[in-house]
Amino acid sequence: MVNTVTTASKPEIVSDRWVKATWDEFIALADDPSLEKGRFYYDNHKMRIEMSPVGPIHAHENAIVSKVIGIFAALKNICIYEYINCSFRKKGESECQPDIAFYIGNELRLPPRNNAPVDLNKFDLPTLIVEISSTTLQDDLGYKRLLYERLGILEYWVVNAQTSEVFAFTIADGRSGIVERSQVLEGLEIATVKEALKRSQTEDDGAIARWLLQTFNG
Repeated sequence: MVNTVTTASKPEIVSDRWVKATWDEFIALADDPSLEKGRFYYDNHKMRIEMSPVGPIHAHENAIVSKVIGIFAALKNICIYEYINCSFRKKGESECQPDIAFYIGNELRLPPRNNAPVDLNKFDLPTLIVEISSTTLQDDLGYKRLLYERLGILEYWVVNAQTSEVFAFTIADGRSGIVERSQVLEGLEIATVKEALKRSQTEDDGAIARWLLQTFNG
């Protein structure tokens, strides 16, 4: 669904689709306090502002994916940092605000503890980015994937909240390809993520956590 957003000092803008914009035009909106509930993306001289509310399906799928990765990393002693709905900004070029982002590994230049967008000219890119798609599947698989290719993210997952499908892409040299096993979380099968999402339709989170512990320790 396409919505419109109007602010007192700015012209009407279209949300939930990509539109041409300069970096300065994008920043004027991205940093506008009246639009703080929006999610902002910028790439290749285009911007996208998502203003649709997040419902229970999207929110719970987000939690399940986070749980799978967190439990796996804990059991495998993997150094990991998770950021939910955080903005990552490469000044003058790109910005993204994914559902979940993970820094994986040691000796990374992590962002400071503040509320500013992460400056990608000063700090490292996230290792893995996850987008949960309840109404944005085609864009997440399409233009956003190109954005993450250009940024140089190592791995990108798209979760279809309607079907519990997971599309996992590894990215190298500006190109992406589908994988069935994570390349940045060695040993994690994408099928396990899919199964956890399917179980979440009939089982509570505690049951899923117990199943994950049993699966990863098996």
